[in-house]
Amino acid sequence: MRVLGVDPGLTRCGVGIVDGAVGSPLSLVEVGVILTPVDAALEQRLLELDQQLSQWINMWKPDVVAVERVFSQHNVRTVMGTGQAAGVALLLAAKAGIPVMMHTPSEVKASVTGNGRANKAQVAMMVQKILNLDSIPKPVDATDALALAICNVWRGGGNARLTQAVAAEQSRLKKLRAR
Repeated sequence: MRVLGVDPGLTRCGVGIVDGAVGSPLSLVEVGVILTPVDAALEQRLLELDQQLSQWINMWKPDVVAVERVFSQHNVRTVMGTGQAAGVALLLAAKAGIPVMMHTPSEVKASVTGNGRANKAQVAMMVQKILNLDSIPKPVDATDALALAICNVWRGGGNARLTQAVAAEQSRLKKLRAR
């Protein structure tokens, strides 16, 4: 499974691609940060995100896009920008026919470190270990994107199987009712 992790942000949007499967070693494919100029108009910043995320999707052809679920913050401006950037990623995935999984920060932390309240340094250290990297990717947005991708590989496989099982059971029950 190839997962594109997106840590959404208007100024810095972390992106990371991980290959792997549950129970198998994971490997880093690519990692980076999409930067947009702070002084540019909002629509131009969103267009830049659109163009660069499109390049990542077209180049790496992920099976799934994992996006951080926007959560309430005290700074409304920050959460709005994060939500807008996440919306670009969601729309591009939908256009490409790629499934999207959204994970909260605490889900990602718990998945990667075993502690849903882990700090950024702990998450970064575990990303480095899990992917067997020589150093921690910088800046933190890049590391967060990789953590999202790792979380999705580990949690997403189980979630997908659960969704399939529920759909199969609903189909079976519908057929029984039709008799």
